[in-house]
Amino acid sequence: MKKNKIFTTPDLSRNIDNPLNFATRQRDKDVMQMVRTSLREKNVLLAYQPVVMANGNNKVAFYEGLIRIMDKTGRIIPARDFIEQIENDEMGRIVDCLALEMGLESLAEEPSLRLSINMSARSIGYGRWMETLNHGLKLDPTAGERLILEITESSAMMMPELVTSFMQDLQKMGISFALDDFGAGYTAFRFLKNFYFDIIKIDGQFIRNISTDTDNQVLTKALIAIAEQFDMFTVAECVETAEDHKFLESIGIDCLQGYYFGYPTTAPPWRSPANKKRA
Repeated sequence: MKKNKIFTTPDLSRNIDNPLNFATRQRDKDVMQMVRTSLREKNVLLAYQPVVMANGNNKVAFYEGLIRIMDKTGRIIPARDFIEQIENDEMGRIVDCLALEMGLESLAEEPSLRLSINMSARSIGYGRWMETLNHGLKLDPTAGERLILEITESSAMMMPELVTSFMQDLQKMGISFALDDFGAGYTAFRFLKNFYFDIIKIDGQFIRNISTDTDNQVLTKALIAIAEQFDMFTVAECVETAEDHKFLESIGIDCLQGYYFGYPTTAPPWRSPANKKRA
C-alpha cells in the first residue's frame, strides 16, 4: 500500500448508502410528503412583513407576503424549511400559484395595500400561474399597480432572457418587480441593466451588524451605488437593531425590512382594530 493512501480521508459522498446521505434523503422525502399533504388539504396561508420607508417616520411602503404551510399538527412552517426541496418539483409551481392567489385576494380586500409576492423564474410559462394573475386582475383592475413580484437572484440568473421578456410584458400591466437577495453572488452585472427591476433587495448577509462591520459597510454602499445607477429602489433586508437602522439611513437606503420593524404575521395588519379606527 502506498504511504499517501494511509492518510487519505475516504470520500463518503461516493457511498450513496452512508448514514448522512440516507438521513438527507429521508428528510427531503418527509418534507416533500408534508408539503404535498398541506397543498392537497389547502393548509396554506401568507404571513405579512412590513417594508418601511427610511426617512425617519418608519411609514410602511409595502408588505411582503411570505408563503407558509401548516403541517398535520397545525404548526406553521416557513418557506425556508421546505422551498429548496420542492423548487424543482411541480409543487414549487403550485406554491407560487397559491401565494399569488392569496396575495391578489389581499389586494382586493384592502384598496390601500401594496404587496410583494415571491415567485420562482421556473413558474414563468406555467399556465395556472398566469391564469391566476389574469383572474385576479380581472376582479380588481387596480391590483396590478399595487403588486410587486419578487424573484431571487439565483432564480433570475437561470434564464435571464426569459425573465427579461416576462418582466417587460407584466410591467405593461403596472406590475413592479423586485430582485431578491441582491448581492448573494449570482447576478452577472452585464445582465442587470437589461432586467429593469424596479426594486433591489440587498441580501441580509451584508446588512446584519453593518453598523460595526466595515466590510459590510463598503459592500452595501457599492450595491446601493449600483442600484442608483440603474434607477432602482433599494431595500435592506434583515434589519434587526437600531444601530443598523441608523447607519443604513445615513448611507441613503430607501427602505428597510427586518425584525426591528416587525415579524411576519399571519394576521393581516390592516384588519387590526387600531388600523380600522384610524381608517
